[in-house]
Parts: sequence; structure tokens; C-alpha cells
Amino acid sequence: MTADHWSGRRSSYNHKMMSLAVSSFILGIAFCAPPGIVTAETIRRGFARGFRPALFVQFGSLVGDTTWSLIALTGLAFLVQNNTARIMLSVVGIGLLAKLAWDALNAARTESEINNAPASERGDFATGALLSLSNPFNIVFWTGIGATAFAGIPGGPQTPHFITFFTAFMTGAFLWCFFMAGLVAWGRQFITPFFFRFVNATCGLILLYFGFQLAYRLIGMGN
Repeated sequence: MTADHWSGRRSSYNHKMMSLAVSSFILGIAFCAPPGIVTAETIRRGFARGFRPALFVQFGSLVGDTTWSLIALTGLAFLVQNNTARIMLSVVGIGLLAKLAWDALNAARTESEINNAPASERGDFATGALLSLSNPFNIVFWTGIGATAFAGIPGGPQTPHFITFFTAFMTGAFLWCFFMAGLVAWGRQFITPFFFRFVNATCGLILLYFGFQLAYRLIGMGN
């Protein structure tokens, strides 16, 4: 092969890797952006106590995202695709959602004040991690994404492709954590105690909805 041919192949390889990195970065943001249980809890805690609690909930959710992505990308998805594992995770998830929904709805019933009182950031982080880890249906997303993201790679994905995908995806998700926490903290200055109670009630109902949805899927597993 001529030097020009090798140069052309190298340029094509670099272009495909850059394309994979950009699409994976955007995918990381798109995965985190839609409203869900983590977003609801981020808003609730962020409006109550500010930027850091919201950020730590978001950071905690990255633990679950990272875990599920590594399981999917290393081909271990079958370990959590059997009904026993999914039922156990679903039960944990339903219990956690019920607890958080109760806390939110109870706060909505009382004269909750917006304050800067210190609270356990470890607890905020753990809540975000548990919400993400206890959702067994994340593996469906990750196995689907794994199949789609690497479908156009001739000869199948190699280690550099996996590293590029994972790094770019998590970078997008990591930066979204700061954006989301900052957005919540900025919006906090405009809310009143009454609106804060409304936010708690709304988040509580959202958490209940996801809890019932998870329970419905759990019942469907047994049929």
C-alpha cells in the first residue's frame, strides 16, 4: 500500500472516531435531560437547599449510569435480564420511590421553608445512586444503545471504540449534572414557600407515578 493510501485510511479512522465521540457526547446529554425520577428529586432537593444537594443527586445518578453502561458494554447484560434479578431490583426501586414520594408529599402538607440548612450530601449522593441503580430497565436502554452506536463500524467495535463511546457519553452526562443543578439553583431565587409546597406535591406525584409504573411492569414480569 502507498503512503497516500495509509494516510487516507488513517484519516477515515480518525473521522469515524470523532463522529462516534460527538454522537456519544450528545447521547449522554439526551439520556440525562428527559424528566424522570432523578430530575424530580434533583428539583425537590435543589429548591429546598440549593446547588450542592441538586448536584450531588445528579452525581449519584452517574454511579448507576456508569454501572449499567459497563454491564451492557462488557456483555454482562444477561446477569440482570433474568426475572429473579429484575424482580429484586424492581422491589428495591418501588420501596425507594414510595419513601421519596412520602417525604415529598409530607413536605407539601407542611409549611416548608426554603432554607440553607446543611444536610447530608452523602445522603443526596446515595439517593441519586439508588434511584439509578434500582431501575432494571436501564439495561434495556444500554443494550439497545450498544447495538445502535457500533452498528456502522466495519468488523465490529474494538477496545478504542468502547473507550471513546464511554468517555464521551459520561463527559456529556457529567456536564449535564452541573447544568441541571445550576438551573435549579438559579430558579430557586424566584420561588415562594407556597410554590415550594407545590413543587414538593408535584414531585411526590411524579415519584408515585414512576413507582406505580415500576410495580405494573413488575406484575407483568410474573405473567
